[in-house]
Amino acid sequence: MKARSQRVALLALCAWLCASLAACGGGGSGTASASTGATAPASAPGAASPSSAPSTTGTSGTVPQSTTPNVVAVTVGPTPTSTRNMLMASVTVCVPGTANCATVDNVQVDTGSQGLRLLASALPSGFALPAVPAGAGADIAGECAVFGTGYAWGAVRSADVKLAGEIAAALPIQVIADPAVPASAPAGCAGSGLAMNSAATLRSNGILGVGPFSADCGVSCVRAAITPWYYACPASGCTASAQPLAQQVSNPVAGFATDNNGVVIDLPALADSGASGVSGSMIFGIGSQANNALGSATVLRAKSGTGYVKTTTSDGTVYSLSYLDTGSNALYFNSSTMTRCGFWYCPSSPVSLGATIAGIDGVGASLTFAVTSSTTLFASGNWAFSNLAGYNASAFGWGLPFFFGRRVFTAIAGQATPAGSGPFFAF
Repeated sequence: MKARSQRVALLALCAWLCASLAACGGGGSGTASASTGATAPASAPGAASPSSAPSTTGTSGTVPQSTTPNVVAVTVGPTPTSTRNMLMASVTVCVPGTANCATVDNVQVDTGSQGLRLLASALPSGFALPAVPAGAGADIAGECAVFGTGYAWGAVRSADVKLAGEIAAALPIQVIADPAVPASAPAGCAGSGLAMNSAATLRSNGILGVGPFSADCGVSCVRAAITPWYYACPASGCTASAQPLAQQVSNPVAGFATDNNGVVIDLPALADSGASGVSGSMIFGIGSQANNALGSATVLRAKSGTGYVKTTTSDGTVYSLSYLDTGSNALYFNSSTMTRCGFWYCPSSPVSLGATIAGIDGVGASLTFAVTSSTTLFASGNWAFSNLAGYNASAFGWGLPFFFGRRVFTAIAGQATPAGSGPFFAF
């Protein structure tokens, strides 16, 4: 969506880019392939939305030190929808200020979006979170979150979000398919593709958006009612509404008391044939504890309004729309030489390619990556691959395969780190 606001513009663009992939979105969408047991591509919205505060590009920063437990286990393995490369975690939400809590498993970890989104069906019966109002009124807020080929429609509610020892208190989250709002999304939302309002279509129980911005729409939604973001939903129906920052679905990490300037995804390297399961870590904070130091990582400063960096491949192709995103389950780019099987690349033998990823200041990192036939990979029966790739017409999406064998940092816009304020990526 990038269009009407920087954030909205980004989402629209991502929807266009991913429409050709048959499935995109925080949890993905699309249909399973009976012949391979794999689903069509699943990917998140690409970059994220504009931050609620301007970012800077300083070279150093003082970060408060923390002793709070800051590591959450993340895994990749079998899923009920047979989707490969889905990075999952468990999230605990509580009625604010109480010990009335629920833990939801199989929530996709997405560095390409902002905010926690949980299916109402994944929460216990009778688990009542307070409603967040729309704008300055008293009506409950509905939200339409648009991903690549679909959307998630639900209510905005307030919860204490607990991850490891970190707490984001009274955080606005989206409860997808919440019965407090109409089951049918407003027309401006429903035209955004597949309704990803169930575990089957979302391919998970929710999305944990820990991307490079604090709020999911930002200042654009403060200034005006923008379709298809926020809605006021009285009993008579929903109408588009502006939404103050404090009432927008927000990145839980930015809401922590400490370790709140970004995340580190730390995953092991994989064999060429992939793995049946992967265990890794999501570490909160950058430079705030011994386990999240930047060290010698190369910092790639992202565009302040979109989170994009630039990728140049070894054949000289430049992708100015490029992003690092655990919510995308493959590497997505445009190759005129590799054979495609549907939307996946399936070269007759493994292909080794080179690329440079660079930030807006020109600082970059060069790397090589491999692409193996999707047919071969899916036939292996494995669930995690570092060499799975698919088609994207004009952007380069460094999806989950990029993260295997690396420690990848995502810094939040406007938050101080030892390398200056975000947004940036580093590895």
